[in-house]
Amino acid sequence: MALEMRSECEKCQTDLPHMAADAHICSYECTFCTPCTTEMSGVCPNCGGELVRRPTRKPKT
Repeated sequence: MALEMRSECEKCQTDLPHMAADAHICSYECTFCTPCTTEMSGVCPNCGGELVRRPTRKPKT
């Protein structure tokens, strides 16, 4: 099962394409940019889970 790879920060709507190295997710795949993750102390506001760096994915060719 692949990650959903949401394309924007849920807090500030910053674009987070699949190759973005600054995207963070929780175990439910809530998605945030690095500045918002830092502001929230690495804790997901939706589930209270840990936010970790999301892996990147190459675009489909």
